[in-house]
Amino acid sequence: MADGKEAPNGPKAPKAPKKLPLPEEELMYSGHVGCLGCGACHAMRYMLKAAGPRTILSIPACCWAVMPGNFPNTCFKIPHVNTAFEVTGASVSGIRAALDAKGVKDVNVIGWAGDGGTADIGIQALSGMVERGTRAIYMMYDNEAYMNTGIQRSSSTPVGAWTTTTPVGATRDYKKAPKKNMVEIMVAHGIPYTATASVAWPKDLMEKVQKAMAVQGPSFLHIYAPCPTGWRYPPELTLELARIATYSRVFPLFEVERGVYRVKQQKKEATVKEYLQMQGRFRHLTEEEVASIQANVDHCWKVLLAKERFTAEMVCK
Repeated sequence: MADGKEAPNGPKAPKAPKKLPLPEEELMYSGHVGCLGCGACHAMRYMLKAAGPRTILSIPACCWAVMPGNFPNTCFKIPHVNTAFEVTGASVSGIRAALDAKGVKDVNVIGWAGDGGTADIGIQALSGMVERGTRAIYMMYDNEAYMNTGIQRSSSTPVGAWTTTTPVGATRDYKKAPKKNMVEIMVAHGIPYTATASVAWPKDLMEKVQKAMAVQGPSFLHIYAPCPTGWRYPPELTLELARIATYSRVFPLFEVERGVYRVKQQKKEATVKEYLQMQGRFRHLTEEEVASIQANVDHCWKVLLAKERFTAEMVCK
């Protein structure tokens, strides 16, 4: 029995799974061509549910440039434009200017780019967009490498990771440089709203999208989107891996609104070692190297909490 009550001639039937509080309307058809377990597909679906049908997307070269399907087919129910790798920020500025010229004020303009097209190739256009004060949302879905073109490292690839351009083998030439912190770069630009979000917390992600939509100016979201193909883990573990990333504080959830930090605390905890062991891209790391990554995560977490306390105190004064 669906309600979990005892059947007349047997034990209690299992309870129906708890439904997530997601809007019913789907703005993404089935039939995209993403990989099994693709975190970026979860991210897109949740984002569109929050943004609604009055939305225009600008998508540069990235996984999502091909995942909608072969032209003229698409998995989107909304208009979108494909742009060059480096111009997403300029593209959304142009779309907003055109809408303003036509007197259209009720359309969400969203730039949707991967980490390579945001933190590397597209950072100059993004910087220009937010400096100009364009009323648009830039969202970076972060799978931590150039996955569409063969798993090459980006500046968002974390320390210790294998990619095809940071091989391991006898050279142990894995990624040595730290992951670029795009949220802090946006904070330095002084934008009204920026935040991190994860596919493991759809409600939190959608609430942050809606908050960004209400901003009269630029906003930026950094969305954690695991990639089974590039990270070397079974595709059915995408959401569990995303949860462990936040429980271990590798990817904390927080927002910065007009310079004030708010951190979403988690009831559960995990170690960095647990997180790394779930992925083949880190299997070469020694215990000492894992300990070093853990120490850095601990330091960054303390700094983040200190920023939350400091900015809250500044507002109270």
